[in-house]
Amino acid sequence: MSIQKNKISPINSILQGDCIENLKSLPEKSVDLIFADPPYNLQLGGELSRPNHSVVDACDDAWDQFDSLTDYDDFTRKWLSAARQTLKDDGAIWVIGSYHNIFRLGYILQDLGYWILNDIIWRKSNPMPNFRGKRFTNAHETLIWASKSKDSKYRFNYDSMKSLNEDLQMRSDWFIPLCTGGERLKDDQGEKVHPTQKPEALLSRVILSSTKPGDVVLDPFFGTGTTGAVAKKLGRQWIGIEREKSYIKAAQKRIDETVPCSEDMVMLENKREQMRIPFGWLLEHGYLEPGAELVDAKGNLSAKIHADGNVMVTNKHVGNHRGSIHKVGAAVQNAPSCNGWTFWHYRDGKKMRPIDDLRQQLRARIESQDSNKTLQ
Repeated sequence: MSIQKNKISPINSILQGDCIENLKSLPEKSVDLIFADPPYNLQLGGELSRPNHSVVDACDDAWDQFDSLTDYDDFTRKWLSAARQTLKDDGAIWVIGSYHNIFRLGYILQDLGYWILNDIIWRKSNPMPNFRGKRFTNAHETLIWASKSKDSKYRFNYDSMKSLNEDLQMRSDWFIPLCTGGERLKDDQGEKVHPTQKPEALLSRVILSSTKPGDVVLDPFFGTGTTGAVAKKLGRQWIGIEREKSYIKAAQKRIDETVPCSEDMVMLENKREQMRIPFGWLLEHGYLEPGAELVDAKGNLSAKIHADGNVMVTNKHVGNHRGSIHKVGAAVQNAPSCNGWTFWHYRDGKKMRPIDDLRQQLRARIESQDSNKTLQ
C-alpha cells in the first residue's frame, strides 16, 4: 500500500489531493460503496470555553470553513456528482453530518438522483456537553443511506444486522460512543491528530450492513483512515482520498498495522441469497411424506400434507383451508401473511421442530452435491 497521486484504480491506497479532482480520475462504475464524512461547515463563532475557562479543542480547521452556504452547496453538489459517477449501478452511499449540514446534503442527494433508503441516528453515549447552556446538548449525528438510483438493487445484509442485534431487527438509532481512549489517534505532543475521528464501531456497522467481502469501499474524506482500517479488517477493498499530509501519514500507519480477519470470519449469511427450496421438494426428497401431520408451535392446530405440496386444515374454530404452507398459515391466524416455514412444525420423536430445519438440511445437501460436481 502506498500514497498515490491521480492514479487510476488505486485499490487499497490513498489518493492525495482535492477530492473532486480525484473522484473524477477514477473509472466510472467501479465502486460498490461510498462512505463520506464531509466538512460540516460548523460556522463556529470564536473560541468555545468550558466552565473552568479551559478552551475546547473544537473543529476550527480551514477545511471546514466556507464563505457562504452557497459556496458550501456548490462544493457539495460537485463532489456528490463526481462520487455518483464512480458508483456501480447497484452501489450505495452513506453520508454523515450534523444539524449544520445534513439537511442540505439530503436535499442535494435527491436533486442528483440518489434514492434515500434510511436516515440513521448515531446517538452518542458520551456527547460533549453544551457548555453555554443556551441549547440542548447535541448528542447525535445523522447518517443518510442512499442507493445510486431508485432502481438500484442495493445490498443490505439484513440477517447479519439482525444477528449483531441479538436476533432482533436492527433499528435506525445506533447507540455508539465517541472515538476516545486508545482508538483516538494522537500526535507526538499528545494532541488529537484529527478533530472529528469517527469510531470504528460506527464504520463496522456501515460496512457490514451494505457490502460483501471483496467489495470496494471509497471514502472521499479519508481523514485518519477509519474507513480503510475497518474495510481491511473486514475483508473489503478500499480507496481513500485526502488532501492533508498529516492525516495521510497517520492513516497509512494505522492501516498498515491493521490485521485483517480470516476469510471464514467475514463470510456472510444472507438468507435472501440462499437457494430457493419449495415445500414440495421436502416430499420429493423424502424428508416428509404425504399424509403426515404438521402442527403450530403450541400444538393447537394441525394440517395434513397432500401429495402436491399443499396442506389442509379442518378445524371447527378456524374453518377449513387448503393451500400452500404460507397461505393456510395466514388463514388460520386471520393474518395478512405468514412465514409457513417457521409457523408449521413437524414431530421429531417427542420434540416439535419447525419445518425450516428440514429446508436447511435439504439446501445443505443440494449445495454439497453441486460443490462436489464442480470439484470433479
